[in-house]
Amino acid sequence: MLQLSQVLLPVDHQEDDLRRAVVQQLGARDEDIISLKVKQRAIDARRGHVEFSFTLLVEVKDEARVLKRIGKNPRIGPATEEIYSEVAQNVVRSASARPVIVGTGPCGLFCGLLLARAGLKPLLLERGKAAGDRARDVTGFWRRGWDFNPESNVQFGEGGAGTFSDGKLYTQIRDREHRIPWLLREMVAAGAPEDILIKSRPHIGTDRLIKVVRHVREEIITLGGEVRFGARVADVVIEDGVMRALTLADGETIEGSRFIFAIGHSSRDTFYMLHRHGVPFEAKPFSIGVRIEHPQKLIDRSLYGKWAGDARLGSAPYKFVAHCGTGRAAYSFCMCPGGLVVAATSEPGMVVTNGMSSYAREESNANSGFMVDVRPEDMPAGDVLSGIEFQRNLERRAFVLGGGNYHAPAQLLGDFLAGRASTGPGKVLPSYEPGVVWSNLCEVLPEYTIETIQEAIPRIDKNLPGFALDEAVLTGVETRSSSPARIPRDAQSLQCTGVKHFYPAGEGAGYAGGIISAAADGMRVAEAILREG
Repeated sequence: MLQLSQVLLPVDHQEDDLRRAVVQQLGARDEDIISLKVKQRAIDARRGHVEFSFTLLVEVKDEARVLKRIGKNPRIGPATEEIYSEVAQNVVRSASARPVIVGTGPCGLFCGLLLARAGLKPLLLERGKAAGDRARDVTGFWRRGWDFNPESNVQFGEGGAGTFSDGKLYTQIRDREHRIPWLLREMVAAGAPEDILIKSRPHIGTDRLIKVVRHVREEIITLGGEVRFGARVADVVIEDGVMRALTLADGETIEGSRFIFAIGHSSRDTFYMLHRHGVPFEAKPFSIGVRIEHPQKLIDRSLYGKWAGDARLGSAPYKFVAHCGTGRAAYSFCMCPGGLVVAATSEPGMVVTNGMSSYAREESNANSGFMVDVRPEDMPAGDVLSGIEFQRNLERRAFVLGGGNYHAPAQLLGDFLAGRASTGPGKVLPSYEPGVVWSNLCEVLPEYTIETIQEAIPRIDKNLPGFALDEAVLTGVETRSSSPARIPRDAQSLQCTGVKHFYPAGEGAGYAGGIISAAADGMRVAEAILREG
């Protein structure tokens, strides 16, 4: 099998054009092509015109002769197998020895799936609700604005924070073990669209992701595992450097053989509880900023030109990084084409924004986090969890500026650049629910964040014309891009440094940054446990 990369075809190509391009690149005859399969398809809009770029798997007659004729070509060569090898271990253990997983985001769910398939019958504990019930709570809060549930929201509940996002399924982590192709195939088997297997930047959308996480949970249960909702971990038992048990908020004590904490980046009460028990933490960089909204049609025209609006391309995504004279970088985060800005707080009396898209990406606005980096040295010395209080302070200020009723402060981009408060919308209507209060976000954000965003705007506009639109809407604040702290762990066993049988995992522990990287880290922890026997 040969692999051909960067096979370019126009947007309006026909199905037969792909085979003709392969024949031409290989210098072969049509009858020499035994089979052709698309491995990946990307949209290439970098050179002022739009094309599809394909990576193909091609079976040919007399492969050795074809390779010899082609000679050295970085875009053509033997295909490599991408097979993930599961750590199989069918064992029978007592209920008291079962592994316990805290959190049912992608990290916890896929860790649990591997352990269940190996026969370990894990117990998964989730402080929030099952996906369907959680979705009703979240949408009710968005519409009404008063019935906020601190245990069932955008951050807490089955599926984790990624459930209410664009559902991006790509990452930049190294994947020598081929966990990512395995994860994508598992998601398709659980109900995800098949196109995630070939798109270079696949996404699933909130509407499809809920079905997938429910399917994974049901398989864990079928294999003998257990999943409990409304089960918040309030305390742990650590004796002689070993985690022995944990205690739920209702007073129940649960013992286990291993404890995997896949708690996400917003379980702040859990961080503080673990810290009180002497669990080590390290301060790490994170980011803060706002959500920025533009008309999706503007972004489509800017990136796709005459092909804007073509159904074969869909809504255009963008990505930017601007290194500024402030010594900091501004960058896009969780860009949501055809999406919504959503209320994402997990604590009362605070306002947090995030972005969300359905699979179809059909809303009228494009939005993205407009983030600026925050460093450990920006925080008070000696307090490894000070980043949490820094985030909370911004979220409280946004809550007050928004009127104290979970409305968010918003500002037009032109007013933000001019340093004045906004009094109402322009042509771009904000999508945030339950609503916005027009104000001046400079009253909330740190000075270095304001200066960096203001400097970045014209730089970004050079590569993405129209981005500096005066009527673009900024909604604040965005503070939950990643955890401000990391729990150190041993590189081999993946157990917490200094606490045996405790496995910090995923985004909350500082080892992931998105759905796929979190799921892959959960798999990595499961593998480490299975190798121990």
